[in-house]
Amino acid sequence: MSAQDRLTDALYGLGWSTVRKLPEPVAVRLGRTIADLAWKQRGKGVRRLESNYARVVPGASPERLAALSRAGMRSYLRYWMESFRLPAWSAERIKGGVEVKDLHHLTEGLAAGKGVVLALPHLANWDLAGAWVTTKLGIPFTTVAERLKPETLYDRFVAYREGLGMEVLPHSGGTAFGTLARRLRDGGLVCLVADRDLSASGVEVDFFGDTARMPAGPALLAQQTGALLLPVTLWYDGSPVMRGRVHPPVEVPESGTRDEKTSVMTQALAGAFATGIADHPEDWHMLQRLWLADLDPEKGRP
Repeated sequence: MSAQDRLTDALYGLGWSTVRKLPEPVAVRLGRTIADLAWKQRGKGVRRLESNYARVVPGASPERLAALSRAGMRSYLRYWMESFRLPAWSAERIKGGVEVKDLHHLTEGLAAGKGVVLALPHLANWDLAGAWVTTKLGIPFTTVAERLKPETLYDRFVAYREGLGMEVLPHSGGTAFGTLARRLRDGGLVCLVADRDLSASGVEVDFFGDTARMPAGPALLAQQTGALLLPVTLWYDGSPVMRGRVHPPVEVPESGTRDEKTSVMTQALAGAFATGIADHPEDWHMLQRLWLADLDPEKGRP
């Protein structure tokens, strides 16, 4: 393990061991302080966040974008402070920490026995939403996690999420899709963060007026298993409670090839994600390149 990897792992370990013990008001203030310091330094992640917001809020002035990126960093650090502290939260704190609109789409879908795929963008705190599903609703679910480096950091994330009641599969290795399909055929729940895919199998979608690539997995799972595909968006509103919405189901088209159906369904997911992101751009934690024009300048507009 390199020195950088050891440092990264140690910092995350410090977060989970120390921040979780802080009183909540202290953790909130600490997160805001760290966010403001990072924002003032204008590192690569902050500049990319601001660039992404420029696509989401076209025509925004430099002052508006600066305010958005500052709010975005505060939202991002709220995610981390909550995540570090979640293992120490009581069941009642988790149950009271989330309110979700149109939850009937999920509960009715599971009651039908065909399985449900929840697809989310990087909005607010998807880990808290998952803990709420397992704790408040009493519904176990399966998800996947990217293999982070160093391996010890990946192990920390897996242990953390499993401690919240999730079954976590590695994103790489080729067996995740089959396991997810089996869970759905058994009438289970699968939750996937699905607004960024840099693999060759990603589906190109129109996203805020330009081309991005999103994962095909949610649409393919719904097609192959008959499971319901539901977009979900999350946001903060200034209170200690995170809000969410379960969007109407993304239907499988009646005609077309598998690839054509996947493209249509993934575009529908992108549209639902865009609705939630446009309403609450500061809660979209996308500090990486997303649009193809940013990944490959040759794909940019003339």
